[in-house]
Amino acid sequence: MDFNLSEEHLAVQAAVRDFAQTELLPGVIERDNAQHFDPALLRKMSELGLLGIMVAPEYGGGGMDTLAYAIAVEEISKVDASAGVIVSVNNSLVCWGLEEYGTDKQKQQYLTPLASGEVIGAFCLSEPEAGSDATSQHTTAISNGDHYLLNGTKNWITNGNTSSVCIVIAQTHPELRHKGINAFIVEKGWTGFSVGKKEDKMGIRASDTHTLMFSDVKVPTENRIGADGFGFRFAMNVLNGGRIGIAAQALGIAAGAFELSLKYSKERKTFGKPIAEHQAIQFKLSEMAVKIEAARLLVYKAARMKDEGKDYIQAAAMAKLYASEVAMWVTTEAVQVHGGYGYVKEYHVERHMRDAKITQIYEGTSEIQKLVIARELLK
Repeated sequence: MDFNLSEEHLAVQAAVRDFAQTELLPGVIERDNAQHFDPALLRKMSELGLLGIMVAPEYGGGGMDTLAYAIAVEEISKVDASAGVIVSVNNSLVCWGLEEYGTDKQKQQYLTPLASGEVIGAFCLSEPEAGSDATSQHTTAISNGDHYLLNGTKNWITNGNTSSVCIVIAQTHPELRHKGINAFIVEKGWTGFSVGKKEDKMGIRASDTHTLMFSDVKVPTENRIGADGFGFRFAMNVLNGGRIGIAAQALGIAAGAFELSLKYSKERKTFGKPIAEHQAIQFKLSEMAVKIEAARLLVYKAARMKDEGKDYIQAAAMAKLYASEVAMWVTTEAVQVHGGYGYVKEYHVERHMRDAKITQIYEGTSEIQKLVIARELLK
């Protein structure tokens, strides 16, 4: 059992940390206030190879492993969780699924520009009545010769307006329930595809989240991913990997809030000495550090298991469940350590606290993670 990172992983960590501090940190509060992510930063992330870090070089990616991806998302999310989720969704929910299950033509046409960052992708599963119950797809895709007619609405779509390519999950054979679901590659701009309102969110506000609507959108049959009826399995498989990304995001949020608290505790003085010398603050910092380290071990373990080709479903669910709970707890304590200053935007921890909550909800709520873990335990 080796807990040391390789030189390659350390290099990724250092490079992404430097990028986050020099490029993402300036303006992060302004982006949060404006609910807008700077396209210039997206270009810089693509130039650094962050939008296709796990994709094979032949398709324009970085050819790195899941652990490198998790490390990158962690370092980005220490500073800007909105940037973290953009990287996570494009890599694990879009690029990985296409590389793993797409045809050669689909990879050449869609994966290559997605991996290089030329375009951004979105994953469209959730609906007004299909969130945790992903089998209840009301969006339909009816076969009509050489194409499908896509109709329905998707909610809470990360990169909803920024994306140019969407993977849409839809029901083709209602009588077969989850075995009748398909996954399709859909391009923005196709007739009948429209972008709805932007959500005014509590956290990750610089990441655009929209409702997407489809009205008789013609999707070529060749844009279906996998065999007829494979869509539900496809969605669950990519979500298993996606949970590692969100766990890494939660870990980064927690670690970022802790680093700010540690620094502040050495600078802020009360009763004639830095608050770091008060036992009450020391206890908070100690517990933060322990929880973060435990979360990091779970996240890295899940990533390694995926890289080794092992069954990582339980490990990913555990990592996502625990890291998201740690993110919520640590950021709340970080605000407490900062006192009144923690309640204002200037000190960043209130943003981390707002950002942390979503990690307990998207890509499977904490309750769903517990069901997944229990199912794996009881096999």
